[in-house]
Amino acid sequence: MTHAKKKKKKKGPKPKQTSKTARCRGSRNGELSPRNRRSLGPTGCCGEAAAGRRWGRGWRSPGAERAQRGPAMGAEAGGPRDPAAGQQLRALFYALAPAESSFRTVEEVPDYVEKSIPFFITFIGLEFAVSWIQKRKLPGRINDGISSLSLGILSRLPDILFRSIELISYIYVWNNYRLFELPWDSPWTWYLTLLGVDFAYYCFHRMSHEVNILWAAHQVHHSSEDYNLFTALRQSVLQKYTSWVINKLGPLEWILNTPSHHRVHHGRNPYCIDKNYGGTLIIWDRIFGTFEAEDAKVVYGLTHPVNSFDPIMLQLRPLAHIWNTFWATPGFCNKLSVIFKGPGWGPGKPRLGLPEEIPVVTGNEVPFNPRVPAYLNCYALVHFAVIVDLYIELLASMTMLSQGTVLMRIGFIILSLASFGLLMENKSKAGILEIIRCLVFIGVYKLGYFRSHFSFLGYAYEVLFSLCAAFWAIQIMKRITSFKDKHH
Repeated sequence: MTHAKKKKKKKGPKPKQTSKTARCRGSRNGELSPRNRRSLGPTGCCGEAAAGRRWGRGWRSPGAERAQRGPAMGAEAGGPRDPAAGQQLRALFYALAPAESSFRTVEEVPDYVEKSIPFFITFIGLEFAVSWIQKRKLPGRINDGISSLSLGILSRLPDILFRSIELISYIYVWNNYRLFELPWDSPWTWYLTLLGVDFAYYCFHRMSHEVNILWAAHQVHHSSEDYNLFTALRQSVLQKYTSWVINKLGPLEWILNTPSHHRVHHGRNPYCIDKNYGGTLIIWDRIFGTFEAEDAKVVYGLTHPVNSFDPIMLQLRPLAHIWNTFWATPGFCNKLSVIFKGPGWGPGKPRLGLPEEIPVVTGNEVPFNPRVPAYLNCYALVHFAVIVDLYIELLASMTMLSQGTVLMRIGFIILSLASFGLLMENKSKAGILEIIRCLVFIGVYKLGYFRSHFSFLGYAYEVLFSLCAAFWAIQIMKRITSFKDKHH
């Protein structure tokens, strides 16, 4: 018998009179009891709890563990609800009614992101088909697509180690320091939370563009010179699935952050800079003066393109620029301004910099696209698929792995993503890095620290990496021989 039912016997015939605070605070030694864990409000339940099941699965409550043991026990313990395919598809576009996306307990929250992956892959395929039919060309480039996917994986790796800390901290703060509680099953709670979260997103998103240290992290999302579904993976939230199909949405353009509005946000044209920060709604931009309608052809990317596909460099170079600017700028107050004012600020300039210093866009800009042999593109695609396999296996088995094994796998994934970036730029040192990477994989795989999500691929991986190590060794020997011949 659950704790809630015991409450009913004590309270009498009106169990719904039981205080929600008492239900939420039913705990053992100050910790939230899984069976009595009530909704943390739409933000906590559908935000942080759902996020805990995204990509990294570092946290599992006892209720969730019971839900995995079998259908009967999962239902008894209030396991995650399994939304129908149609409902999951509507969830991608936020087209859910309050009753469909409000939950009494944390364990009931569906794994929205995991269940959206098949739809997202389908949309990518559809994007390719539509682009080919309409324009007779693909919607992006292989090198940029691999770079976006690499950044997507890289951005989720910290969750494997730290998501449990975030979730436990959030639940602890909610359980002990919340100021008030809203009824979880009230439509008004859902609507108020929708507006509140969307406004908070607008504020933080605007700060991410107007505060230099925050922009250093956020600009990775804007660094692509393509605009497609792969670009959305450059940060954790999958955005705007219809931007490549829809031009205008009529009256909805006044309320929603439509594909047209978001294209402006990703543009580097002077009229696009620092505009259209909204998440779901565009009303905040209209209210606070940051709205701009799509006008001239949008050219995507940063005002000063990074010209690299190396995910590590893309993450660290903005921070290095701030570091160098900080020490080169005279005066303590000016140094603080380098960090907390806009990325275009300098001594004697306005907070966000001078608009006339934004580079002019002609419309004839050529994206960074180094020429590489076709076999390198095929090589990168095959090895990237292997890394995705290892990443999925890591997520599926991390609770059974030692901390050292988890760190080893994460390190190898990061090494691989960096190597792919160098390959896509056709850098000479990529060959040496690939030899090291392939030999490390063979050794660690033989020792049993790596494992494919698909057991039948184990021998194939050993053969693949052995052949690749030999291939790169031959390539390097050829370069050394050629270099010697030129200097004799």
